[in-house]
Amino acid sequence: MSTAYLGVELDAAGRHPAAWRQSDARPGELFTAGYWTELAQLADRAGLDFLAIPDSFAPPAEGQAGLVRGRLDAVAIAARVAPLTRTVGLVPTATVTHTEPFHLSKAIATLDFVSLGRAGWQPTVSHTLDEADLFGRKDWSDGPPPADTLWRELADAVEVVVRLWDSWEDDAVIRDRATGRYVDRDKLHYIDFAGEFFSVKGPSITPRSPQAHPPVVLRADEPDALAVVGRWAQVARIAAPDLAAASEARARVRDAVAAAGRDPDEVAVLLDVETLLADTADQAQATLAQLDGWHDGSGGTEHGTLRILGTPVTLADLIEEAVGAGAADGVTLVPLALPSGMHTVAEGLVPLLVQRGLRPSAPTPTTLRGRFGLERPANYFTEARA
Repeated sequence: MSTAYLGVELDAAGRHPAAWRQSDARPGELFTAGYWTELAQLADRAGLDFLAIPDSFAPPAEGQAGLVRGRLDAVAIAARVAPLTRTVGLVPTATVTHTEPFHLSKAIATLDFVSLGRAGWQPTVSHTLDEADLFGRKDWSDGPPPADTLWRELADAVEVVVRLWDSWEDDAVIRDRATGRYVDRDKLHYIDFAGEFFSVKGPSITPRSPQAHPPVVLRADEPDALAVVGRWAQVARIAAPDLAAASEARARVRDAVAAAGRDPDEVAVLLDVETLLADTADQAQATLAQLDGWHDGSGGTEHGTLRILGTPVTLADLIEEAVGAGAADGVTLVPLALPSGMHTVAEGLVPLLVQRGLRPSAPTPTTLRGRFGLERPANYFTEARA
């Protein structure tokens, strides 16, 4: 049996919109550093591969007074918890639509420095006019561009970011006291990128980071995303209602990677699994019914991927089956309620996975690329000169 990659998405009080009303929730702490640090350190001790920290430019939905309003910046959260954790990877979402890739390259490279090589990055796109209005996008006045245009823009943005990461060679910083030279200017490079959406000269103002290229994590749910996933992703996240659909989604990702001329085995495909765990399945069902009733009184909320309501054993069985059947290389767990969901994963699920040989008994300090079996990449400009 192969080991299973294991990540957890931390979204405020949990994915369920009414989770903040639970008695063990802490809504008054959602905008404090201590809340996020506590969850990250719990994941770190449990040996998780990474934490995904979602983010969005989308303004709060109108007419839904019961939602948690506001969110902290995902990259800033990751940078805050990075020095206080040891092994867990940190993968914030950073939207490329309306955002300059030069700034994103600096932010993720900085996170890689402060985490000592545990940074990742989940680029995503903005689809709505409400988000465009926040940036005064007059060119969107007739409506948002089609999805394929947004994903082509994302591909351009990722290429700019990666080139900027390479614009400093590893030994560019020399700190020569005798001559007063801090950098070797021959080892800084203009990227001179001119694409469909961006024209960027460079170089970056941030040196090449510990991983050089922090892993790019991309969602692979939209058809227009697949070509970008095939070219740029080191980790692909999929949503599926069952393992059969997950197998099909994983196959599509692997085909896209192969079509881009890359080895499909170098891209880990992780299935999103929403979780609400308790001592018994009945207790989990009762908790969900209460949350649904608080949210809209209709007795149900939509979910776009497989959901496990049950015990840690139920979830461990699902992960074992998914990896054994080739439906996924691991999972990204999405707790419906936090912080309780993180405690159950760390204290209930992980020991079971260790017993079954699906997780290592102790986390090994390494880079996030190392956790996914990826080598540190060579520098584009060094290879070009050679």
